[in-house]
Amino acid sequence: MKYVSAKTVTKMLGVTAQTVRNWDRTGVLKPAYVKNNGYRYYTEDSILAFTQERKYKKDLNVVIYARVCEGKEAELDAQVEKIKTAIAGKYDKYEIITDVASSFDYERDNLKKLISMINRKEVDIIVIEHKSRLLSVGYELIEYFAKINNTKIEVIEKIDRTDDEEICQEYIAESNVFLSKLKCKNRNRLRTLISENCEKIAKTKKK
Repeated sequence: MKYVSAKTVTKMLGVTAQTVRNWDRTGVLKPAYVKNNGYRYYTEDSILAFTQERKYKKDLNVVIYARVCEGKEAELDAQVEKIKTAIAGKYDKYEIITDVASSFDYERDNLKKLISMINRKEVDIIVIEHKSRLLSVGYELIEYFAKINNTKIEVIEKIDRTDDEEICQEYIAESNVFLSKLKCKNRNRLRTLISENCEKIAKTKKK
């Protein structure tokens, strides 16, 4: 079995040394062994397999989906960049789809666009930061629909780190829409109770 250095790998694949180091760190391309001086060595077979895999992935239709709630628009670009960094070297091309809306909003234009793409089998991979970027309630239904249409959803963060205050604000906003449709005397009281409970939950999580 023949081994090649990381420097040789950069020449074979036409990438920088930093890219190779990033691939090692993220698990995209791991060396066969690393010497005490830190030099990485790869088998020629692993480089060949990696090249073939990259060629296959070039043909995949990949979508990055990012979402923030209203008032958090400034964070949208950072979320997209975070996902792009996480998949660097994994997929060579992708489409970026974004929404500015609540995670409880099922009427998002670009969410509906994404679902239509899944239905028409126009997307192979969807990459999101975490599950609630798609939906806070009902994510499993989207996941199942994607699965039966041979679309994979990749979640880069298994733990949802969405700010508790943000979730509460989204929930209050959606609750207000629901309560405004109710014709009952206690509507305002229910709205107040929901707001108070959400504030208590947020304060508890911060402690």
